[in-house]
Amino acid sequence: MAASLNGVFPTTLQEKIKSSKLLIVGAGGIGCEILKNLVLSGFPYIEIIDLDTIDLSNLNRQFLFHREHVGKSKAQVARESALQFNPDVKIKAYHDSIIGTDYGVNFFQNFDVVLNALDNRAARNNVNRMCLNAQVPLIESGTAGYNGQVEMIKKGLTQCYECTPKSTQKSFPGCTIRNTPSEPIHCIVWAKHLFNQLFGETVDDEDISPDVADPEAQGESENSHNDGEDGQAIGDDVSQAGNVMRVNTRQWARDNNYDPETLFNKFFNDDIKYLLSMSNLWKTRKPPRPIQWNNVLLRQDKANCENLFMRQYHKIWSLAECAAVFEDCLKNLRTNVENLMEGDFLVWDKDDQPAMDFVTACANVRAYIFEIARKSRFEVKSMAGNIIPAIATTNAITAGIVVLKTMKILLKDFNKCKSVYMRLRQNPRQQLLVPEKTLLAPNLNCYVCSADPAIHLRVDTKRMRIKELRDEVLKKTLNMINPDVLIDSKGVVVISSEEAETECNEEKFLNELDIVDGVILKCDDFFQNYELNIIIIHTDAEHDCPLFEVVADKDQLKPKEETVPNKKESIADGPSTSKKTRLNQTIEFSDDDDLCIVEEEDECVKGRTEDVCVQTSETEMVTKNTNMLRITFSSPDEPTPAVKRKTTVVDIIDDDVTEILDSDEELGPTKIKRIRVAEPQSNHGSENIINID
Repeated sequence: MAASLNGVFPTTLQEKIKSSKLLIVGAGGIGCEILKNLVLSGFPYIEIIDLDTIDLSNLNRQFLFHREHVGKSKAQVARESALQFNPDVKIKAYHDSIIGTDYGVNFFQNFDVVLNALDNRAARNNVNRMCLNAQVPLIESGTAGYNGQVEMIKKGLTQCYECTPKSTQKSFPGCTIRNTPSEPIHCIVWAKHLFNQLFGETVDDEDISPDVADPEAQGESENSHNDGEDGQAIGDDVSQAGNVMRVNTRQWARDNNYDPETLFNKFFNDDIKYLLSMSNLWKTRKPPRPIQWNNVLLRQDKANCENLFMRQYHKIWSLAECAAVFEDCLKNLRTNVENLMEGDFLVWDKDDQPAMDFVTACANVRAYIFEIARKSRFEVKSMAGNIIPAIATTNAITAGIVVLKTMKILLKDFNKCKSVYMRLRQNPRQQLLVPEKTLLAPNLNCYVCSADPAIHLRVDTKRMRIKELRDEVLKKTLNMINPDVLIDSKGVVVISSEEAETECNEEKFLNELDIVDGVILKCDDFFQNYELNIIIIHTDAEHDCPLFEVVADKDQLKPKEETVPNKKESIADGPSTSKKTRLNQTIEFSDDDDLCIVEEEDECVKGRTEDVCVQTSETEMVTKNTNMLRITFSSPDEPTPAVKRKTTVVDIIDDDVTEILDSDEELGPTKIKRIRVAEPQSNHGSENIINID
């Protein structure tokens, strides 16, 4: 193709392309476009990996796939389609997870450049660490609607993917979901939990029963609770811990043959009456309205309900239609789960019609009970499935920039590989593609790429178990895969990557193994070639407080100030590099072209650094509001407790620049972070220049 034709590329670049080996991670919207561009440009050897299979909803933007490919491997089909453009290219496809143990540092060292086109943070973190250790340049890319971003990551030269904190996944307190929903998303999350309780993988934190441990419900007389007829429909009992203890929901449903009337009355009548008995909850709230299966609203026109309305995805179903869907889905899902092998379960999928219909019907019935606005099936799918609108042209432009950056990397022209942000509207310099002025320097305090990475872990050592330290802190929060942990002062191994070697420690509390205040834990993930020191800070956590906090230096939020150019240079062409996270409305998305957890479009922020004026929110905490985790980035001069802190306010002028951050989360509309910067005086006058170098 292009590289095989003399004169298309400079001779040096032509030779570099002909001898290059590239890896594409992800074969979704961006991955397909990148593969097509590379093949047409004449790159001779490409490997591509993706674990996903093709879904019908992919076809509107992933043009290497067609209807006959639905259900097949994305990587394999992308390879077959790309070879039709250029049969001379060698393409190797893997239908596998990049996090698998077959793809370690040695695997990544086989390539000249790695191109990321992923849709989740865990995989991005893993590829970032592998490329750092293999010292292979990585090009990270992503899109969200009309916004896009491309950046190069090279060890020692630029910041890595984890140098700046990413917004944590939006979550909701369990008592809000179970007791006092106030938004449609609360009802949707509850309905997804109900699906898992009946048909999927059961998780203790996803119980849908009324939560008597709710702090707002405390102080009530035990006599105020309902009797067995109302609140104890399936043998409920109140434990000393306060939660409603009951027979396994799925087993109870099976015992009742998944009878729609019995299940409906339990979830939407008996449990609601139980909530009403918790009178403290309703002193300042409007109480919910229980509804029974034989209610006139559910029975009206039910005989005339046709399944046609289930295809009207933009229509808000009536209560009668929700009841009909509930009954029909129970029948279908029961059949599906009974066809599984013993021990298997269904997995909720937004593209599985019975599963999606079930969640829509249940969420809308619960919304009616709590007088919350109901949503159409289309809206519920967008919220429950974490969908960001994906636009084919945005993917194509982003993929084009990725390939241009790849060529510059092959020429070792790293200074021209600055991050580029795609915008919906032109700035005053008439730019839709807004480049950074300089390469973003590494964060010297990054707990991944710094010379001696370390964090502080604020934890209740009397309440956290070793198993929770491994699963919640090391794996989920710090993105390790198979860690080994030892107590530095004693050399005692408390967590081993070898199966069953430290299994006896899993249920022990940290303090039982002398992991107390001031202890340093040495963590080593051999697969990622990643080491980290964890300094324990003991704290007595209250019942409703997070069990642990990961505390890092505030400077991890941005590159060191001495690496920031002067003000005129830093704001000349590109967006500010200071990235902030909101505490109360961070939403995490997980679409094929995932990128963005960003802030409200109309929100400006202020803050002061030595060289660049921006606007920041009033807090520098990133909080995952669950009973397990809070992550805090604090200043070394401040006390360790996470507290809100006012920032210095300065004036801002002129242009606003949109910065797209990574997504990963969970529900809600796309949000955009806007940073205003001053337009520099330029000798170019009104020239329209788009420079992506």
